[in-house]
Amino acid sequence: MSREPLTLASSSPRRRQLLEMLGIPVRVLPSNIPELRRAVETPVDYVERLAREKALSVRGRLVLGADTTVVVRDEVLEKPVDPADALRMLRKLQGRTHQVVTSVALVKGERVYQATDVTNVVFRRMADPFLQAYVATGEPMDKAGAYGIQGFGAALVERIEGDFFSVMGLPLRLVLGLLEEAGEGFAFEGTAAGQPGGGADPAEVGARDKEEIRAL
Repeated sequence: MSREPLTLASSSPRRRQLLEMLGIPVRVLPSNIPELRRAVETPVDYVERLAREKALSVRGRLVLGADTTVVVRDEVLEKPVDPADALRMLRKLQGRTHQVVTSVALVKGERVYQATDVTNVVFRRMADPFLQAYVATGEPMDKAGAYGIQGFGAALVERIEGDFFSVMGLPLRLVLGLLEEAGEGFAFEGTAAGQPGGGADPAEVGARDKEEIRAL
């Protein structure tokens, strides 16, 4: 993709870190879209709408919006309002399988490219003192479902079935797919898109090797 920064319509440090981990330059410009679920929306409809609205609300040549929510038995668990709410959510999740739904939307010009992931997460069974101690770390307070799998919350998880990065809030495989659709294919820094190791033409490499053999 172009070395011009990708505009990230999110204040999430985790999303920024994941993009920068791949060497994608990022400009953070958080959106101010209210995160309120409409009565008729399914959890998937909800996160897809928010991801689109976030991406469309921010200016940039390439803008990425994302939204994540946690669903257990058709109940949507968003960010807790206080520690008691966080503990309520964790009690509901412990010993059960829940779904993490993440949608990403990429805006380029007049086009919106979008993809959505649903990953199953299974929590261990835990006693209240363990959950209370986790809430006391403060980590749950800015996270959908009141936990962060990349932090202390890893101690709550028995297993996942799907995309780990989606549970973190940004399924990288979907982001790269959207960039490809938009004509902004990802390449490792210092290489041409689709040509690992610097993008040298295999035919040129073969001819050079033959010349070197003849010179020996």
